[in-house]
Amino acid sequence: MTIAYDVTAIGNAMVDVIATADEEFLASHDMAKGAMTLIDEARARALYASMGPGVEASGGSAGNTVAGVASFGGRSAYIGKVAADQLGEVFAHDLRAMGATFSVNPLSGGPATGRCLINVTPDGERTMNTYLGAAIELTADDVDPALIESSRIVYLEGYLFDPPEARRAFAKAAGLARGSGRLVALTLSDAFVVERHREALVGFIDTQVDVLFANESEICSLFETGDFAQAARAVAGRCGIAAITRGELGSVILAGEERHVIAAYPVEKVVDTTGAGDQYAAGFMFGLARERSLSECGKLGSLAAAEVIGHYGPRPGVSLSDLAAANGL
Repeated sequence: MTIAYDVTAIGNAMVDVIATADEEFLASHDMAKGAMTLIDEARARALYASMGPGVEASGGSAGNTVAGVASFGGRSAYIGKVAADQLGEVFAHDLRAMGATFSVNPLSGGPATGRCLINVTPDGERTMNTYLGAAIELTADDVDPALIESSRIVYLEGYLFDPPEARRAFAKAAGLARGSGRLVALTLSDAFVVERHREALVGFIDTQVDVLFANESEICSLFETGDFAQAARAVAGRCGIAAITRGELGSVILAGEERHVIAAYPVEKVVDTTGAGDQYAAGFMFGLARERSLSECGKLGSLAAAEVIGHYGPRPGVSLSDLAAANGL
């Protein structure tokens, strides 16, 4: 089948609500700083009511990555579930307006569109409380085989390991991708996801994944070690490519005997780390889809991550295509 898309991503379709907060606010609401915590609708309403003024925008980890690929000039598509409500319409409009394909039918008569309540402390760290809502209603029937088979890379969001029906959609997409010779990419998403599904994730990586994205905390959690070098050795060879981000230390790319250490792009001020990993994945996969070297892929990822942490919100604030060109990429 002809390749129509650089990247098709599958994930939890969410609307992000981002506000600033201090340490006292996190403590008073019993939040685990820097983590993603799943909450029910009642707590989502209560936290939303107590948060300060914020920015609301369509988000979700894989959705943010699709937006980044589109900003680089790539052809991208998204599979995720929203409800037939106002936030669902906002989510769909945002993706389509940036040039991404989104054609999953909205959910009627069920939970509302999911939302992620993100509190950003002065150090730029984000603490997320997530009501999944309609996102967990994603099923295997929502995965269009033609879309998967016409995508160079199929990108899977680790958060989908939580809801059983969504995991079946996840498995269907991976099987279709591998069956048609496409690359399967996985992001571990969160250290708490790894703790809940460690054995299943390792098995999936060993048998299905070509490209793995993780941050230092997640990869160390996967292999139950506090030693990054040991975790890096453990993941090497389990999949074709492992791209591991390390914050201000940049990233490490492992592929067989290859090892590339990519420096972080300088940032004048870290405003909000929301979406850094998502945009790193966007840059990396855009480069990979366009047959760039692994080193160039890492630099594109690093550049996109640096751009997004310089402002509030998880999606690019400028054209990543123009930014890459200005930086010789």
